[in-house]
Order: sequence, then C-alpha cells, then structure tokens
Amino acid sequence: MPMGNAPRILVVEDDVNVVQGLLSGLRRSDFDVSVAMDGARAMALATSESFDLVVLDLMLPEQSGLEVLGAMRGRVSTPVIVLSARTELQARLDSFAAGAVDYVGKPFFIEELVARIQTRLALHQDGPRRTVVVGSTTVDLDARKAWRDGLDVKLTAHEFNVLAWLAERPNRAVSRGQLAEHVLGTKGHRADRTVDSHLSRVRRKLGPDATHIKTVWGIGYRFEPTP
Repeated sequence: MPMGNAPRILVVEDDVNVVQGLLSGLRRSDFDVSVAMDGARAMALATSESFDLVVLDLMLPEQSGLEVLGAMRGRVSTPVIVLSARTELQARLDSFAAGAVDYVGKPFFIEELVARIQTRLALHQDGPRRTVVVGSTTVDLDARKAWRDGLDVKLTAHEFNVLAWLAERPNRAVSRGQLAEHVLGTKGHRADRTVDSHLSRVRRKLGPDATHIKTVWGIGYRFEPTP
C-alpha cells in the first residue's frame, strides 16, 4: 500500500499566539497543519476534508470544545487530543467521555505534544486494519484513505463517510434516509438529493469500480465488495 503524504493535523484553537506556536512546532515536525479558530469552522473542515488527528482547545468562542468534540464523534472517526488550560479532573473526564483519545494541559511543551501525536498515529497505523477491496480499489476504513491502482482516490470527509457506511454493511440495502441521518447529519426533503449527490461523486472517483455500489430502486444503495 503506498505511503501517504505528511500526516494531516487540524488545530482548533482561538488564541493567536498559541496557534502560531503550534504551527511552528508541528510543521517543524513534518506535519501538514490546518487551523480552525471556532467550532463552526472546525466542523466544516473536519467533515469536508480528511485529517489524521485533531488537536482541540476546550474554551472556544460561541461553541465549547466539548460540544465540538461531541459533534465530531457523531460525524467522523478522526482521533482528537484535547489541549486545554482547564486542568481539573472533571474537564479531563468529560473530554474522555466525549471521545477524546488524550488530554494535554496548558502550558505545554511542544515536544511532548508532538510525541503524543506521533504515538497516537503509530497506534492507529500499527493495529489491525479494516480494509475493503473494491475491484482495483482498496479502502482503508481506519486510515480513512482509498487507493485505486496504487494512486490516491481523493475523497472528501463526507464522501468517505458515505462509502465507509456502505462498505461496513456489505450486501445490505441501505436507505437514503439512513445515510442522510447517520452519516451526513441531515434530514428533510433535500436529504435524499444530498445523499445522491455525494454518491455520484464517489462513483465518479472510483471509476470502473463504482459498479460495486448498486442502486436499490425506491430504497437507496447496496455495496457489493469484491469476493
């Protein structure tokens, strides 16, 4: 399986000075870093792009980091390390209960944060991998990446989530409503159209292998993996 590019890190932090320090330290350690300074931007990036890990502050404007963490856990599987000035036990317990994989208190040493990120990514990479073969395409459900004929298939977070939901339920009819609610977090009369739009793009990017995604008329879709 081909090596990807530098690990992608999403930093969610509203303090400009902290952001500058994180950008300098993480990029110096060969990470590809993007920044969101509020919860809405964080969710927009996390659900539209693929990241290997999120570094999340708890004290954000308008929406708390815990709220962002809970929303992320319902939409993406990207591991989240909380980085916060709140060092009390309850804040740590609440963060782990909401789905954080680690907690680092401020002030912090960038070297320690980098070490924790590298350890988390190594654990994620070295464990048993859940992969699905779709013709000449391999989908790594844990790494949230796909390759066709050795080349990356560039899927957005929404597109990958739709493909993964189907791939995890092989040979079963999945309704558009299920995909809209559980994968995209949408409801209403436009939900079916949104699902169809994402599936159309996934099929286009999979090329000939898109034949493994069957349309179940009047219901939704069915994924048929390569035997």
